Amino acid sequence: MKYFLSLLLIVLIVGGFFGYQKYNAIFSPNVPSELADPFVLIPSNSTYEDVVENLDFNGFISNRSSFEETASLMSYDKAVMRHGRFEIKPNWSSRKLIQHLRSGKQATVKVVLTTERLPHEIAGKVAKSIVADSAALLNLFQDEVFLKKHNTNLENFTTYIIPNTYDFYWNTSPEKFMERMFKEHDKFWSAKNRKEKAKALGLTPEEVYTLASIVERESNYNPEKPRIAGVYLNRIKKGMLLQADPTAVFATKDFGARRVLNRHTQFDSPYNTYMYPGLPPGPICMASIPSIDAVLTPEDHKYIYFCAKPDETGQHAFATSLAGHNANAKKFHRWMNKRGIRK
Repeated sequence: MKYFLSLLLIVLIVGGFFGYQKYNAIFSPNVPSELADPFVLIPSNSTYEDVVENLDFNGFISNRSSFEETASLMSYDKAVMRHGRFEIKPNWSSRKLIQHLRSGKQATVKVVLTTERLPHEIAGKVAKSIVADSAALLNLFQDEVFLKKHNTNLENFTTYIIPNTYDFYWNTSPEKFMERMFKEHDKFWSAKNRKEKAKALGLTPEEVYTLASIVERESNYNPEKPRIAGVYLNRIKKGMLLQADPTAVFATKDFGARRVLNRHTQFDSPYNTYMYPGLPPGPICMASIPSIDAVLTPEDHKYIYFCAKPDETGQHAFATSLAGHNANAKKFHRWMNKRGIRK
């Protein structure tokens, strides 16, 4: 009997020891108390081994064997790995970490879209935040079948990109990205009577956006954008050429130019409004919301000319006559010449 009790005590002690070890493996902190970057990125098609290597290599687990032991007990090593961007908290246990990775609850990333000019610039900007690479995004942006399905084309694709800051999941595909952009576009135009305002101007939303892209490149000073929009709308009403410098720059792709010269205004392109009447075939850049709304609510005036003021404000001088405009332009050119800005 004494021997049996001794043996039972030994079994209990050994069992307790191993039980304690198991408890520690499962419930004790295994994520370091300090993390250089709290977000782990798990690509699609990752295997269990890939995930463990990712966590270990990037410092998300202190004890790999403890994590793997818990993963086995929780059958995580046999599960299909969820992919995405997950926020990891310091001092989590292996159990908590596995529960979090298994739940699929992702942390979002912010995609900031401003006023990029060309599709490849938009693709590059988006690809900095989500897993889709810029080539895959650009291919979709230029996929005529895809664009036609959404009632747009290569020239007007940009009109569906409303500059803003958006929350996306890191593992967003190019198709999901564009689906979101189409929804945001529809939401934007359904708000604040924007469709009705465009119709009152005799313009489609795409035409409003295209004109807004010109306004965007003319001025960074939001308070004067409705006045600039009014100038271009006055020109359209009169059947005049828009003669918008930014369209000539866009046509030549000479984006570093500080002065618009004859080589810009005489460049043959449907985007060059010095040569072709009406609006260009599509936007010359992404148009900000203030620029779009400036076109939708333009200032009512008689100005048909404007040019930059001879100062550093970035604001413009407006004129109702060619003589007045020429006088303003002469002052500006003299100011530019004094500073040695000739191209």
